[in-house]
Amino acid sequence: MNYLLDTNAWILLADAPDQVPETVRDMAGDMANAPLGLSAISPWEVAKKTALDKLQLSLPIRQWMQQASQPEGVEILPLTWEVALESAYLPGTFHRDPADQIIVATARVHNLTLLTSDRKILDYPHVKTRWE
Repeated sequence: MNYLLDTNAWILLADAPDQVPETVRDMAGDMANAPLGLSAISPWEVAKKTALDKLQLSLPIRQWMQQASQPEGVEILPLTWEVALESAYLPGTFHRDPADQIIVATARVHNLTLLTSDRKILDYPHVKTRWE
């Protein structure tokens, strides 16, 4: 495993792959990179946003989760005490969104490159990122 998807990248790859840069789509589709990591917080984020009607998915939420979380493509990485601790003590200055903190910490703890389009994360120098 070399890459971790942020929540938005996961949603886009599942529902709107044409909005993902071709190089990122190719990396995600390359079986040499399978499975892609996914922070345990990402399914919660998707569920919460759909419950609040802030996100519309291509399928009902349970079906979408089952399809988007196929084990051959995605491995959900648990929220361990190491990730929790890292998220609370990220180096430098990082914004206050706890889900993003956990995602960044997950990438750091597992030494993965984070696939994200989030400018705040892309500009954070203490995590490896890619979106091109």
